[in-house]
Amino acid sequence: MVLAVLVPPAAAQVAATADYLAKMDTDGDGRVSLAEYQAWMSYAFDGMDRDGDGVLAPWEQPGGRGRTITRAEHLARLADRFHRQDADGDGFLDARELAAPPR
Repeated sequence: MVLAVLVPPAAAQVAATADYLAKMDTDGDGRVSLAEYQAWMSYAFDGMDRDGDGVLAPWEQPGGRGRTITRAEHLARLADRFHRQDADGDGFLDARELAAPPR
């Protein structure tokens, strides 16, 4: 998927798993919820959605083509990825789960 290959803005770049956890964990509880994960991982979608309508039209995507992607579809894909990363099934990602390769 195109959204997964974009590089985050320089201010959002992190070098280690602990950095990811600290940036994604907005409530400071030491773990990442689905909502926190989706908010962090939506930087590319939000940046490409130039007209702010919650839909990536082909003209907003790299190369000016591709199928239309709604924000709901994007969030559903992120939820699926989150649940695959949540190895212990507790509904949160910890540093170990964030560092693990996708399952």
